[in-house]
Amino acid sequence: MADAILKGRSTLAPANLRQLQWIPGTSQFTHVISSKIVRVNAANLATDTLSLLPDINAGLAKNSAKSVETLPALNWINQENYWFTAGSAIYTGSTNGAITRKNWYPETAESVDIESKTYKVAYTLNNGLFVNIGGKDLGVAQSEEKGIVYGKSVHRDEFGISKGTYWSPAGRYLAYYRMDERMVTQYPIYQLDSMPAQAKMIRYPYAGAKSHQVTIGVYDTQSGKSIYLETGEPEEQYLTNIAWSPDEKYILVAVVNRGQNHLWLRQFDAATGALVATLFEETSDRWVEPEHPAQFVEGKNDQFIWQSERNGYNHLYLYDLSGKMIRQLSKGAMPVTNTYGFSSNGSTFFYQVADETGFNRYVYSVQVQTGVLTKMNDEEGIHNGSFNSTGEWAVDNFSNLATPRLVYVHPTANPANRQIVFGAKNPLEGIQIGLTRILTLPTASGTTLNARMILPPDFDAKKKYPVIVYVYNGPHVQMVTNSWLGGGELWMHHMAQQGYITFVLDGRGSANRGFIFESAVHRKLGDAEIEDQLAGVQYLKAQTFVDPARIGVYGWSFGGFMATSLLTRPEATGAFKCGVAGGPVIDWRMYEIMYTERYMDTPQENPEGYQKSSLFNYIDNLNGRLLMIHGSSDDVVLWQNSLRYIKRCVEKNKQIDYFVYPEHLHNVLGKDRVHLFEKIERFFLDNL
Repeated sequence: MADAILKGRSTLAPANLRQLQWIPGTSQFTHVISSKIVRVNAANLATDTLSLLPDINAGLAKNSAKSVETLPALNWINQENYWFTAGSAIYTGSTNGAITRKNWYPETAESVDIESKTYKVAYTLNNGLFVNIGGKDLGVAQSEEKGIVYGKSVHRDEFGISKGTYWSPAGRYLAYYRMDERMVTQYPIYQLDSMPAQAKMIRYPYAGAKSHQVTIGVYDTQSGKSIYLETGEPEEQYLTNIAWSPDEKYILVAVVNRGQNHLWLRQFDAATGALVATLFEETSDRWVEPEHPAQFVEGKNDQFIWQSERNGYNHLYLYDLSGKMIRQLSKGAMPVTNTYGFSSNGSTFFYQVADETGFNRYVYSVQVQTGVLTKMNDEEGIHNGSFNSTGEWAVDNFSNLATPRLVYVHPTANPANRQIVFGAKNPLEGIQIGLTRILTLPTASGTTLNARMILPPDFDAKKKYPVIVYVYNGPHVQMVTNSWLGGGELWMHHMAQQGYITFVLDGRGSANRGFIFESAVHRKLGDAEIEDQLAGVQYLKAQTFVDPARIGVYGWSFGGFMATSLLTRPEATGAFKCGVAGGPVIDWRMYEIMYTERYMDTPQENPEGYQKSSLFNYIDNLNGRLLMIHGSSDDVVLWQNSLRYIKRCVEKNKQIDYFVYPEHLHNVLGKDRVHLFEKIERFFLDNL
């Protein structure tokens, strides 16, 4: 188990080309082997090697900086020049050996955001925002009081938000979030190493309660002044997916109401903050969830691509700044799952889709002004693309159930003319693992569900095996794909070696099968998911090699909610002998506003849905053994969820196994993760 956990993403994972990137303006790409740059010509695969580490360390020494043992992550500017960071400084380098320090910032800086043309740096410190130019700190905004935060991610990282600062294309301006969360409920996270233990208070917006309020500032590095976008009322709205126009005149913001069923894409004047126009609106009787900012067409200040699920699948739409939709670019029952950007002349856009089954990923190109599509790959599996700046060459990083990894290069005009750049060996060679089956299960509702089954290495169809069902089945996650090992993790294969079948099913609510499939959970989290997981159990019990009396379930987070539901909800009675629930949501009234209200509306609007999904109501039904696990510092699913559940179990004289990982956050990571999975393994060995 220790090898499965600690090496599953390193030495026991398929090898890859490290730091692979194209050199702008060329048909060459680079990757790193043993701290040396390997430069490859896409046309003929001719290679040469650059040993830049000695030059880098010599340059660091001249700047009185610590040397580095391995090559830092380099970013190519052109064929001769690159930039990198070391410590809290930014350097440029040349293939002729010259190293120049361009900027530096405090070692205590947080949320560091580097503008790659000018090397200006935005960062936060003590909830204030700073910009650093040439080593000089400029204060953008200081927190006025506790609960006011500048320059950090907002809206609990929903809507695709992962940061709080956004540099303009030429680097003159910085757009940034200001978050006022003084009105948000405070919750204690206990720090146990002090005597006595200290409570660190975090702001946690419970569903149905007060949410934080966000505005967007724009800082001009030339004048040193900020203005704020006139985003208006109501104060409780979501300001998402910030995008700059290429000429730095405008900022586009996807504004979403708190009910998350109405979106306005709004254009603001970056110099004054004035609202210029609402370009278009989207509404839904379930939810609207923008996750991708507008992508302006290369070379055009007035055309952009917008992603939307408005017609049932996530697709690409070409718009102009008058709000007119010029054309839909991607089509069919194949949602767009990734975008790779434009060719340098703006004529071609590259992206990835999931196919109709949801199992496979293919790369496409579209001619922006005509809508003509080209499929770049045919082989079933997972294709990930990377394109040179002109759009003439592509790298295709490929895997499927039986293929650890193949890396191809090909001209985009003739994808069939591909050459293998790299092939990964089977990292599990010499280790006995069982057969992985990818399954498609029909259901009574007519929906097909995707599943994965891993059999023990010494599988004998005449025997009867216990089964561990791993469950997540929540939004934004897909567990089963036609990738190496079907997406299965090595701990599952370890359990298969111990004589268990491991089984995973992506039920309704999970990702990449279209909006109807995903939104079947609206206002009733748990219902469709339980129905689909039970369809999986029915399939298992129909197999002659499954022991129907020995089926267990394990899940974490949403999966912890599901595991507890499957052990206690009346419709699942007797389906599972035992289960493990990690970091579980017990009652959605105790989870955060942004996620919960999207799927459930507020508790005030949907009391029946919240009441039915609350697991406090089903404790009397608990007959199998349940191990519940939580990190005491969990700031995502609060510890309060499982503590209150234990309290109710005690009140009802229901026995429950429980384990806490002190000061761990929502996931138990690092070496302690081995302890976690050894505990889970022991539980199933004892009870299944």
